[in-house]
Amino acid sequence: MTQNNATNIKTRFLICSDTHGIDSLPGFIPSAKQHADVAIHCGDLTTQSQLHEYKASIRLLQAINAPLKLAIAGNHDFTMDIPVFQKKVAEAQSLERALVDQAYGYDGEARRLFEGTGITFLDEGVHSFHLQNGALLTVYASPYTPSLGDWGFQYHPDKGHDFMIDDGSGTSAVDVVMTHGPPKGILDYTHSGERAGSPDLFRALACARPRPRMHCFGHIHEGWGAKLVTWRDRTTAMPSHLTDIDNGQSCTIAKLSGMNSKAGQSLSGGDAPIQYFATSHCSGDAHPLNWGSQTLFINAAIEGAPQSMDNQQEVLSMQLPWAVDLELRSSS
Repeated sequence: MTQNNATNIKTRFLICSDTHGIDSLPGFIPSAKQHADVAIHCGDLTTQSQLHEYKASIRLLQAINAPLKLAIAGNHDFTMDIPVFQKKVAEAQSLERALVDQAYGYDGEARRLFEGTGITFLDEGVHSFHLQNGALLTVYASPYTPSLGDWGFQYHPDKGHDFMIDDGSGTSAVDVVMTHGPPKGILDYTHSGERAGSPDLFRALACARPRPRMHCFGHIHEGWGAKLVTWRDRTTAMPSHLTDIDNGQSCTIAKLSGMNSKAGQSLSGGDAPIQYFATSHCSGDAHPLNWGSQTLFINAAIEGAPQSMDNQQEVLSMQLPWAVDLELRSSS
């Protein structure tokens, strides 16, 4: 499945987000033939942050055949944000603590559910991994999104948030950024036509050196899709999607309005059900990624599972996960 090209190693990522407590991916049938090097979940593992929803998400990720599985929280996973969880419990004084513990767990219990599951739950920051295929993967993770609400891992838009993708030391080149929400201006349109992404996140991406190979996220369900962005040569003083992206050299891979069954592919091939939307940006591909001057953006938000998997057309109508092939540096 993997191949070496000089120091570049072809690596497959399986990416999903916003599964909200479902325990299987659309059209997914576990098989030893279905394989990715890295599985990524970009948050909103739950809808109400209840323990049974976390357990369902754990089953979902455990069914994926990938040696490394990474997950972060989203705003719906508020019990992972201990201060927010404690505040909500204090405000709900009419509820018995025993009932709260039964549904939501005690402080930190949701996080501990992931221990020993084979799933690596990431806190905000930079993390490095030596993959089984011989590649080195450096990830920046953050669950934070801008909001005026009181869900988990949210910050006031006027106060901003410091996404430390590049700490300025020059020692950690981030390959993949995984956040819950999008940067402003990229795959972040809401149904009302407004852009809901984070300008702070966009600026952090634009100023990183080198820019990451890939940024995956969810949160804005209607923004599902993928875009290969080419950056302008010079970063402006106040970077934004209006000034720092070369749109003429960028290309949209897929977006929700153009989703159809022909774009879906199966990791196992053959007659297996259509399960994923796939894109590859390795040497020899139609659009090989130029690391440093380009970033592949993936919005992998899934709307939710259909009531029945018996109807194949029902599966095709859903927002599917992404299978992405990229080249990474060798760890040796």
